[in-house]
Amino acid sequence: MKAKTENKMREPRIVKIVLSTAGTAEKLERGYKLLKMLSGMTPIKVKSKKRIPSLGVRPGLETGCKVTIRKNIFPLLKRLLQAIDNEIKEKSIKENHFSFGIHEYIEIPGTEYSREIGVLGLNVTVDFERRGKRIERKKIKMGKTPKKQEVTGEEIIDYMKKNFETKFKSKKTSEEE
Repeated sequence: MKAKTENKMREPRIVKIVLSTAGTAEKLERGYKLLKMLSGMTPIKVKSKKRIPSLGVRPGLETGCKVTIRKNIFPLLKRLLQAIDNEIKEKSIKENHFSFGIHEYIEIPGTEYSREIGVLGLNVTVDFERRGKRIERKKIKMGKTPKKQEVTGEEIIDYMKKNFETKFKSKKTSEEE
């Protein structure tokens, strides 16, 4: 009997990277310019759905921006991982994705400081899926996929170690430090 990793349809793959920033007014515009500079694409602005009076947030107010990258993922992801020393916390890995934050964009190799952006950070989310997952998203003859179609945290860790030589911090090591 073949092992699960030998089947091409069982191999996880990176589908997209989502870069996002949060803020209102001036900080939102700086975040917009940052995402445009990093991705070369036009970001979209996200509007708030909730009211948070202590922060001055109301429904319909633009509170963030994001950009989804589906092409040329590997070179960008390598640069983004270098900004955090190629080290990810295990608790940031969930089913089908993982996320991490970059405190200052100038930590990304090949990115220069821009006075109009200033010092700003961003969030990165990397989504995984297996082949065949598209049947859940298509319009005609939509289908369902079983639980085994999901990419587990262990598979994401194996994939990242194999392809990007990423190190992972467990809860135990971060508590000891």
